Parts: sequence; C-alpha cells; structure tokens
Amino acid sequence: MTRVQANLLLLLAAAIWGGGFVAQSTAMKAIGPFWFIGLRFAVATLAVLPFVLFEARKAKEKTSARHAKLYILIGLALFGGAATQQVGLQTTTVTNSSFITGLYVVFVPVIAVFFLRRAPHWIIWPGALMAVTGIYLLSGGHLSALTPGDLLTVVCAVFWAVQITLAGTTVSETGRPLALSATQFAVTAVCALAVAAAVEPVSLSAIRAAAPEILYVGIFSSGVAFVLQVIGQRYTTPSQAAIFLSSEALFGASLAALLLGETMPVTGYAGCALMFIAMLVVELVPGLTRRRLPAA
Repeated sequence: MTRVQANLLLLLAAAIWGGGFVAQSTAMKAIGPFWFIGLRFAVATLAVLPFVLFEARKAKEKTSARHAKLYILIGLALFGGAATQQVGLQTTTVTNSSFITGLYVVFVPVIAVFFLRRAPHWIIWPGALMAVTGIYLLSGGHLSALTPGDLLTVVCAVFWAVQITLAGTTVSETGRPLALSATQFAVTAVCALAVAAAVEPVSLSAIRAAAPEILYVGIFSSGVAFVLQVIGQRYTTPSQAAIFLSSEALFGASLAALLLGETMPVTGYAGCALMFIAMLVVELVPGLTRRRLPAA
C-alpha cells in the first residue's frame, strides 16, 4: 500500500467517526445514553471478533494475565470517555462535542508524563494554551456560556487521552491491537448496560427506533474505522496520520451543519480553528524539529 492510499484510509476513518457524532446525538431522541453506549459497544465487539480470530492465528505470543488486566483497565477508560461524551451530547451541540473531544491530541503527551515518566515536547505548553483559548472562544467569549455538556466533553477528552496512552504502550508489548479492541469494547458494553439497567428505562420500540444509529456507530465508527486506522497507520508517518485522523472534528462539524442545521457565531468558528491548529502543532512540530537536528 502506498502512503497516499494509507492516508486516504485514515481520512475515511475520520469521516466515519465524524458521522458518528451525528448518530450519537440523534439516537438519544429514542433511547437513553447508557443503553446506547452498551448496545453500541456490544455490536462493536461482535463486529471486531472475526478480525480478532484472524489475528490470533498469526500471534506469536499468547495474552498474559498482566496484559489481560491492562486490557480491562483500558476498557474502563474507554467507558469513561464514551459515557461522558454521550451524556454531554444531551446539553451540547455535535459541533462543540466533535471539536472539544479532539483535545485528546493535546492531553495525550501531558498524561504520558505521569504514566511513562517522559517530559513532553516544549510545543505542548503553547498548544495547550491555544486549546484552552479555543474552548473560551467556542463559548462565545463568556465562560458562563459553556454548557455542562461542554465541560463533560472536556472530561471525555481526558479519558480518551488515558485510553490512548495505555493502549499505545500495551499494544507495543503485545502486538495484538484487535484483541485489545474487542476486550475494551466488551468491558465498555458490560459497564454501560449495567448502569443503563439500573437508571434508564428501555423498551423494544426504543431500541428499534435507535437501531440505525446503534448499528452505524457500532459497526462502522467502532469496528470498521478502527480496522482502517490500524491498517493505514502501518504505511504512513505518525504526523500525517494525526492530521488525517484529527479531521474527524471537521467532519463532525460539517455533518452537523448539513444534517442537523447547527450554526455557531463567528467567535465559535475562530475557537474551532484555534483548537484544530493546536491539535496539529503538537503532532507536527516535534517531528519537524527532529528532522532539523544535525546528524551526530
């Protein structure tokens, strides 16, 4: 596969994820957030299983007990991110959610300091400042304008950052990204369904009404897009992959405007632009500075 083909796969994955934000929002007209999360990840688990079995046949080592515990921990982080994002969508827009969720690109290197004891690149600090300023502008220039859903989505971005950090180190040890994916999907499904059964009503008619969204997000946003991401990242650079995957925020905002009629003030678009720039610089600048270092 050429690098251009790989980047196109990553762009397709980002587009699928962007459409997922719209599906997540519209589904809650019929079903509660935790039932949606539980059913979504149950479908995702089944969608990924065939790939897991194929991967297992080629695996050189079996999953150890330690790795299994890490898989479960990563699944709990995924549940935290999915839950705060989904509940947040009840009081924020798809546009805001898609961009604020993208803050994980800034949070990942910061959290890596605590898990991996690695000092972040200097660009992280101006990148974080730009991201916070972007959220401020997204609120219309008034912090009081930030909704509870916006704040929950910031928490969601932290959970995603934890999940990404732990998943990255774990997969580098096991070489089993699909096994990890299926396990974290299953853990999230079990946790969400347990909460849903305790706090949310549900009916077969509600599930049928939300079925298109559940199937889209479960099969495509979680299953297919994850596989596309894994394949694409094997044939392109991390910096280029970050650019194409971060475009999910733009797809989310564009589809929200096209399908849901969402609009923002000019300051909101400026905030989105600043947040997107922050996402890109924290990925691009470290790679560029390494290239410019003289050979030893």
